[in-house]
Amino acid sequence: MKKLNDILDLEQLDLNLFRSQAHQVNISGNLYGGQVLAQSLIAAQHTVEDRQPHSMHAYFLRAGSSDMPVIYDVDRIRDGGSFTTRRVVARQKGRPIFNAAISFHKEEPGFEHQISLDDIPNIPSQQEIDLYREQRNGIDEASNTLRKKTNIRLFDLVPVGNTPYLNEDVTPASGQFWFRCTQVLADDINLQRGALTFASDMGLLATSLFPHPSSIFNGKQMVASLDHAIWFHQTCNVSDWLLYKVDSPWAGNARGFTRGFIYTQDGTLVASTTQEGLIRPLTKKPT
Repeated sequence: MKKLNDILDLEQLDLNLFRSQAHQVNISGNLYGGQVLAQSLIAAQHTVEDRQPHSMHAYFLRAGSSDMPVIYDVDRIRDGGSFTTRRVVARQKGRPIFNAAISFHKEEPGFEHQISLDDIPNIPSQQEIDLYREQRNGIDEASNTLRKKTNIRLFDLVPVGNTPYLNEDVTPASGQFWFRCTQVLADDINLQRGALTFASDMGLLATSLFPHPSSIFNGKQMVASLDHAIWFHQTCNVSDWLLYKVDSPWAGNARGFTRGFIYTQDGTLVASTTQEGLIRPLTKKPT
């Protein structure tokens, strides 16, 4: 199994040019979007000193292939007094598959507040973790897909309550799940930010199908992330349990829009996300 440390370790080819060395596929066998998000952030971080990312806005342009490395070209757009801006273009076969704008900010004091959770659910027990793994493995074997190789092997993920990630129950378009990296990560702020970015792609697009009798895992629709944004609020350890609160305010025109808020166990909001994705129903060809 791939290690997240290896996936986030980029080879530097030139001053602003980097190359991936390990890959993670998604449920379709293409590159997992969270990998490209995280690696582009790591590439940009290599060109910035003494500042941390506060926001990232990205577009997925083409499906990436796990058969070859991804080249990350960083454009040093601006180095200001307080903010630093980088543009990253990810390429395979000479064609862009992804681009992102990332803004970095130096630490400084200011007003502080956050929206708190009314109730923080209990950390999942080992029994709940094992049960969810068994359910997930059953789906993997029954559907004969590449899901055994996907990012869910790098993270423990346990839904809260009736959040229906593994079935087609019709529920309101919102849910919560706990997640944590299954590997111990180094106590390095850049690595931790990269791991959080990698995980931020989990569970968002699936939420847009909660009000409908379908699931992104049943193969009845074409699903793909179109764009993704993440705002970093606080540092955290991704090897600890984090709570992802997600909802989907809208879906239509074969697209779904979702939002997410990531909290630590004590209720500290560490990141916010948004994503729009393709959820195009597949029609059966006439026989």
